[in-house]
Amino acid sequence: MAIYIQLILACFVLVSGCSNATTDIEKKAIETAAKSYLIAQIEARPELMEKVTDDELIKRTYWQDQQGKEFVMAMDKQGLIKLAAEYNLSGTRFSAQPKIELRILDVDKRVATVKLITDEWIDYMHLYKTASGEWRILNVLWQFHQIQKHKSVR
Repeated sequence: MAIYIQLILACFVLVSGCSNATTDIEKKAIETAAKSYLIAQIEARPELMEKVTDDELIKRTYWQDQQGKEFVMAMDKQGLIKLAAEYNLSGTRFSAQPKIELRILDVDKRVATVKLITDEWIDYMHLYKTASGEWRILNVLWQFHQIQKHKSVR
């Protein structure tokens, strides 16, 4: 009986060890996809943005128009690719050592939620794992740290 219990415990330890290894691999892949989204903007690499985002991506934030009316501003994948190509062409939009802090908030099989913190803003992202095993960004909700910046200039 004692040998039987030891075998069960040994199997449990082996299985839990394998699942942790998979979790670490998955977390690294999620981290790579989320950070690539920011690196694409920092380094003006639209092809990288194309790779890590889903075709149905929507990036949103709240905004005020010139009359002060608040609305939800949205950008699709093509807009985000264009942003990556143009936003930092001058090389002055980010500090020499930009802050890239990533917190994986939750992972459940093929979906994940992360918080990406930069010098100027935060992004909450939803990612999913494709059938081919790649993690892609599907949704982004973002906000400037200085929320008064969420308005159109008059």
